[in-house]
Amino acid sequence: MRASASPLFTPRAADRHARRTARKALAEARRTARDQRPNRRADKQRDGQGERLRAVYATSGRPGAASARGGNVKLAPHRMTTAIASGAYPFLAEGGLGAHGIYIGRDVHAEGSFCFDPFELYGKLDGFTNPNILLAGVIGMGKSALAKSLALRAIAHGYRIYVPCDPKGEWTQVSSALGGQTIALGPGLPGRLNPLDAPARPHGFNPQDWAGEVRKRRLMLVGSLARTVLGRDLHPMEHTALDVALDHTTADQQRTPLLGDIAQLLGNQDELNRAAGDHTGQLGSAARDLAHALRRLIHGDLAGMFDAPSTVAFDPTAPMLSIDLSRLGSAGDDTGLVLAMTCASAWMEAALADPTGGRRWVVYDEAWRVLRHTALLERMQSQWKLARGLGIANLMVIHRLSDLLAAGDAGSRGRALAEGLLTDCSTRIIYRQEADQLAATAHLLGLTGVETAAVSQLPRGRGLWKVAGRSFVTHHVLHPAELQLFDTDARMGPKIRDFATATTTRPAARGEAA
Repeated sequence: MRASASPLFTPRAADRHARRTARKALAEARRTARDQRPNRRADKQRDGQGERLRAVYATSGRPGAASARGGNVKLAPHRMTTAIASGAYPFLAEGGLGAHGIYIGRDVHAEGSFCFDPFELYGKLDGFTNPNILLAGVIGMGKSALAKSLALRAIAHGYRIYVPCDPKGEWTQVSSALGGQTIALGPGLPGRLNPLDAPARPHGFNPQDWAGEVRKRRLMLVGSLARTVLGRDLHPMEHTALDVALDHTTADQQRTPLLGDIAQLLGNQDELNRAAGDHTGQLGSAARDLAHALRRLIHGDLAGMFDAPSTVAFDPTAPMLSIDLSRLGSAGDDTGLVLAMTCASAWMEAALADPTGGRRWVVYDEAWRVLRHTALLERMQSQWKLARGLGIANLMVIHRLSDLLAAGDAGSRGRALAEGLLTDCSTRIIYRQEADQLAATAHLLGLTGVETAAVSQLPRGRGLWKVAGRSFVTHHVLHPAELQLFDTDARMGPKIRDFATATTTRPAARGEAA
């Protein structure tokens, strides 16, 4: 017989005690009906001996005060280390790098703010051996906005910014907005940069010692320019001719010498021989190629950049200094860009050597163009190695990690220098990479399978931060004023700009990087 229980019906005139008794009776009848109700599933489940399987407890759970539903169960406490806890509870996020430093944005996994400052982390974070940074990402993922945002916010923390290489001219607007200086070099532009300018004497240098240092810097710089134009190393007699010409032009003139003065003396064999005291005439003939190389900088296709006094006096105390090279190298010839970078690097090295200059950031935007030239790589390597002593944080911005491999063939000096720059970066910031670049990226950076998969799917404005072996996925947050200042899609039409503006006005993502 099937047990059943019908709804409770109580007469209208029943008192309170009668209604309570009826409710208890109904509850008991329902419990009896539920327990005696046949289980159709159990009829199909039998053990190996053909007996029906029954539940130990009712389907509603274990009754009584010891039931977990009552909240009276007390388990014995268990003590464990954080290493064990991370395995027992694997869905825990990193605690971040602390609240000190430059605000970057939101830690995606920890759902908290993410701050970063290489100078604050040095000496406090295990494995953080240098302040150098590598930033890589495909076009349009927001890496340029991150680089500019780091520079702008670093100034608020008392740092200065140097941008010796701006191939697209994107930093000019940022520098102007911050009260910095910019010099634009290129054919048809009024800007001039005299490579023989004497940099400001750093604090603490003896005047006589500094005069010898200025001579050495000038000689090395003119030699680098000549090697770039000639496409080869200088011969011993060419070094001697350059040395004699520099000393002669400096001694005879009270003003700062120009490249034209040196080129004119190198082209006059008799006068060069008399200045060197060479009666054989061999020095003048050996300097013939050197004279033609420097003449190209004054009267040839590279004229108009290094053949006159400098139009801008560099101020090392300015908040930002940038070199706009957007007019150079657009036709596929990087000679002008390399020459301008060489001159800018020589001036910057003198400014960085000042012990009272404070802490500075040096940003190499679109560094893939610089990586193709060994002479510039050597200068960059020197800055990377001396970063701690000079108090600078070098930031190298490239598109993909394979740009480092394009610096030269396997085993070449250029390739070794490029890979050395990567090794000397304790911070690697990777934005989304294309599928065909994932293998090279994972190999060069030592990414795990999970990190490699994340890099291939990162949305715009979000990057994988590898800081001294620790990993963070961070979403860069931009202020609306920064977004307008850093707009690199201005030429793509109003649709792109409208979309970028829309992303900053959404209530759920206000100020996020576009």
